[in-house]
Amino acid sequence: MSRSLELTNFMGISRRRFLQTTALAGATLSLPPFIRADEPGRKFRTALIGSGWWGRNILKEAMASGRCKVVALGDVHEMTRETTADQVHDLSGEQPKTYNDFRELLEKEKPEIVIVATPDHWHSLVTIAAVKAGAHVYVEKPTGHTVHESRAMLDASQQSGRVVQVGLHRRIGPHHVSAMKFLRDGKAGKVGMVRAFAYSRGNRELPHPNSEPPEGMDWNFWCGPAPLRPFNTKIHPGGWREFIDYGNGQLGDWGVHWLDQVLWWTEEKYPKRVFSSGGRPVAGPAILNEKEQTTDSPDHQVAVYEFESFTTVWEHRKFAENRAEKHNIGAYFYGTNGTLHIGWRDGWTFYPANSNDKTIHEPSQLEEPDGHNIKLLWADFLDAIDHGRKPVADIEPAHRSSVLPLLGMISLKVGRSLEWDGAKEQIVGDPEASKLLTRPYRAPWSEP
Repeated sequence: MSRSLELTNFMGISRRRFLQTTALAGATLSLPPFIRADEPGRKFRTALIGSGWWGRNILKEAMASGRCKVVALGDVHEMTRETTADQVHDLSGEQPKTYNDFRELLEKEKPEIVIVATPDHWHSLVTIAAVKAGAHVYVEKPTGHTVHESRAMLDASQQSGRVVQVGLHRRIGPHHVSAMKFLRDGKAGKVGMVRAFAYSRGNRELPHPNSEPPEGMDWNFWCGPAPLRPFNTKIHPGGWREFIDYGNGQLGDWGVHWLDQVLWWTEEKYPKRVFSSGGRPVAGPAILNEKEQTTDSPDHQVAVYEFESFTTVWEHRKFAENRAEKHNIGAYFYGTNGTLHIGWRDGWTFYPANSNDKTIHEPSQLEEPDGHNIKLLWADFLDAIDHGRKPVADIEPAHRSSVLPLLGMISLKVGRSLEWDGAKEQIVGDPEASKLLTRPYRAPWSEP
């Protein structure tokens, strides 16, 4: 059942608070000369493409801002788009148009802002089409399903001069901002290693029967440029991230948030070497046939990123949780003065190396019920549009952060380490791995 779209009163962040939360990431956006910053305060024709649960969460904040007139909704499932349209009408008194095909939506409705909340394998094509149509874009993370898709999104957005905000909302979360200041002020000392992680419960996975798509759902369009699998309720709604045809497992879902924290902290833009290993010893072998299927992402994975001045390790486990330590999600920054843990609902905590010093803790400041900071990220998005500047989670750093889990998945697939030329975005001396920087598109779609 779809989550209720509840309109809340928009509380605009103060100038002081805004400057505090954006000081680490804000910059002037160089727009092409024919594009000017939008008039502050005006209302934007807004469209949502991908009208499921998470898309509605973002749309809620867009509507609550008072700056967005929802003119169109796109989704390949008729019930989803019509239900969302009814909710928009109940909240605003206006009835948005609904579309199965995002291309028709862009052509007919000419939105000024587009929210892209599709599965990952659609991010690139929809975002590129939207900026080419003249819209500013808020797109969910990670940027693309492959490295080349992500690069194409970055290129198109820079050529268009449009603002593209990526849903890496931890870049503006108050306790994340203060943790970054703590690190950059040198209070943790020299950081030589970062360990990012996410753990959860799990057990052996039994295959789930395939079925016919729900009535009114265009399953062929849902799969789009990706392989056409039999419909299965393990994939839709919500489970597609654990199917490598459409997502990149936990590394692409949770990992991108915490690896982005690493790139936000460091002055280095990319690692020089990547290695990853993992498997499905608990979940069991992946199954796909005409009758049934399972997910095919690893139930545990370790990815090592070697930078010039430090090493980052990602690890996830979908079994056993992590009760031996204090935290199940986040990143440990190991410094000479102690260890800083940046978490989610548990805020951040510094554990000093000197046992005589006191532990320092700052609680999280999150927006409920989902525990994220979409309201702040949306306010920053609108301000970036108004003033012609880069948003906090701009497409360029988001692209670099998205590349990290994508490289980790390539290393996992080929079973060896990758030497990465980040300036050229090339894998050095490994033609087999280099082919996985992209992937074949299913007709009639073509890679951008």
